[in-house]
Amino acid sequence: MPSGVWRIWRTLAFQLTAGYASAGLVLVSLATFSLYLVLVSELNKSTDEFLKDKVNVVRTMLRERPEDTDGLREEVELESAARRYEQFYICLLDSEGHQLLMTPGMASELDLGRLRAQLAARNDATVSVTGRQGKAFRAVAARVVPGGAAQAPLTIQVAVDVSRKEELLRRFRLWFWLTSGGMLLLFPLVGYQIARQGIRPVEAIATTARRITSSHLGERIAAEGYPYELASLAVTFNNMLDGLEGSFERISRFSADIAHDLRTPVNNIRGEAEVALARARTIEEYRDTLESCLEEAVRLSDLIANLLFLARTESPLHHLRLELVDVTQMLAGVREYYDASAADAGVLLTSAEASEPVMAQMDRTLMQRAVGNLVSNAVAHTPEGGTVALRTRCDAAQLMIEVSDTGIGIPPEALPRVCDRFFRVDPSRSKTSGGTGLGLSIVQGIMQLHRGQVEIASQPGVGTRVTLRMPSRE
Repeated sequence: MPSGVWRIWRTLAFQLTAGYASAGLVLVSLATFSLYLVLVSELNKSTDEFLKDKVNVVRTMLRERPEDTDGLREEVELESAARRYEQFYICLLDSEGHQLLMTPGMASELDLGRLRAQLAARNDATVSVTGRQGKAFRAVAARVVPGGAAQAPLTIQVAVDVSRKEELLRRFRLWFWLTSGGMLLLFPLVGYQIARQGIRPVEAIATTARRITSSHLGERIAAEGYPYELASLAVTFNNMLDGLEGSFERISRFSADIAHDLRTPVNNIRGEAEVALARARTIEEYRDTLESCLEEAVRLSDLIANLLFLARTESPLHHLRLELVDVTQMLAGVREYYDASAADAGVLLTSAEASEPVMAQMDRTLMQRAVGNLVSNAVAHTPEGGTVALRTRCDAAQLMIEVSDTGIGIPPEALPRVCDRFFRVDPSRSKTSGGTGLGLSIVQGIMQLHRGQVEIASQPGVGTRVTLRMPSRE
């Protein structure tokens, strides 16, 4: 098959057109054929009922009024002549097969011997026969015993001309084939127009999608005026684009931030090394330079380690090492670890005592790091004389760990971004505090691994409360 023909065959418009045309032709053909069968059945039924009525009339006359020869002759020989259409013929035979009465003209229209043989073979059933001039007839035969004593049975033969009904059926069949031929031409045209109208919104969506690139993510599909299914598709597509645009913005911002944060310690190391090598130095000066370079190298190493950790938490291959942990005891351990740094900052660090152990399934190492990051942030941003408190509670559904402080708080406009990588509420504090802007990002990554979430409530000048929520996994 040529490639051009194959491409046309594979188009949605062609397939929809073929489907519409085929379905339309099949449905019209089935409907017309069903009507034809019903028409044939009804015509045959009406003819058979007419034949049975005539047989019953003649049978009744023979049984009840066998001496009424004039009435019987009128019924057999004269009544048919009064009918303009659907001429019928009656023949009355004795037990030997001799004709007693017969409608005039019956012998010229029908082969009586052939008719007798066909009727005898069908045992009183209605049969279709063809006359001498090619006309179509329906005929039936019945036996009757006339009234009176010891009379021999007679045979009644009735035939009716159904050629006009056959002509009606012939015209119906001709109309059927002409209609089918017209539909064969019309349905593809109508189907193609319907298909084109139906896929026009799809083409509009495709045209918009072709304009979307990594540098042009602002394009959106106008869902108004589309059918419900395509409108839903357009809304879903727009939502996907919103997510992609946000992801690209975060990646761009992350790339710029990481370049800045990696460049700063590298430039510091390079600058101090260049200054040290500019002229001869004393041993103490070289030692100071090496200590400063080591400090920057440690900072750089910590930054890289945090980035690698974040990458691992986002990997679908990362597995938790779950174990049953006494959360109250874990928080007490974190408090003891940060007691010294909190005391140096003049901050009181406390953990609530529980009346009974709070047990939950978690990765102990990761959760200690998450809580440790929160405590470190709280201590760093709480003025001297403030308090940082750790507490936990658990119910049948979830475990909650809270780290609250009486620190400087977070402005409302910054709350939605505090878990973004490298985001700092006060960038000028990053170097003095040693922060990299990754602490809360790491906490969020750990909670996502535990199928939990981070909730932050803060009021500037009053303090901040961070709540870690996760399934209790009891």
